[in-house]
Amino acid sequence: MSKQAVVGILAHVDAGKTTLAEAMLFNAGRIRKRGRVDDGDSHLDTNEIERERGITIFSSQAVLDHGDTHVMLVDAPGHVDFSAEAERTLRALDYAILVVGANDGVQGHTETLWRLLARYDIPTFIYINKIDLENPGRDVLLAQLGQRLSEGCLDASELLAGGAVQEDAAALDESALEEFLDAGELSVATLSRMVAERKLFPCFAGSALKDQGVDELLDGICALMREQAWLPEFAARVYR
Repeated sequence: MSKQAVVGILAHVDAGKTTLAEAMLFNAGRIRKRGRVDDGDSHLDTNEIERERGITIFSSQAVLDHGDTHVMLVDAPGHVDFSAEAERTLRALDYAILVVGANDGVQGHTETLWRLLARYDIPTFIYINKIDLENPGRDVLLAQLGQRLSEGCLDASELLAGGAVQEDAAALDESALEEFLDAGELSVATLSRMVAERKLFPCFAGSALKDQGVDELLDGICALMREQAWLPEFAARVYR
């Protein structure tokens, strides 16, 4: 594996965070059957109280390999009552996936998590989940993310495909703008740098429960994830 990173999944409660984690593990071939939070058999909510209540209380982790990337996946609590546990988890992350429910949009706690991610300077991808349920539409949701979180929240599929939204991305960074004006597009290396510098927040969409958009999310975060530079001395952070 040429790249590896610790990636946390965070969300407002009931946005489908643990369901997405299960879908990612399933698609990467790490588990043979996806567990359900409602059924109390998810692979990441192992504590008896978590299974009874159907919510994540303690951070839990798993590993998956996708392409040339090794991911240590951390599922953090979404309920506001356990936000201290989620904040401890942030200190150990290289990247984060913020899950937003399409039916609920950006919630107050979503904005709280966003501020925490900014405080700890964590590059972030966004997954709009439950796109199969009634919602205002992908364009409206992307506009809401741009207004309430950051103008750097842009459609990941268009970014990677060289779509028109690349011009919006280029406007966020001076050297990227020069590249776009010269070449007419932005390289994956430039997009990756902008993600790492928290200037760009690629947004994916789908339904974790119905396995929609999960492969695109895995492909996208692995393509846009930078190879980490490790210090020669051993170091670790205990977050539980």
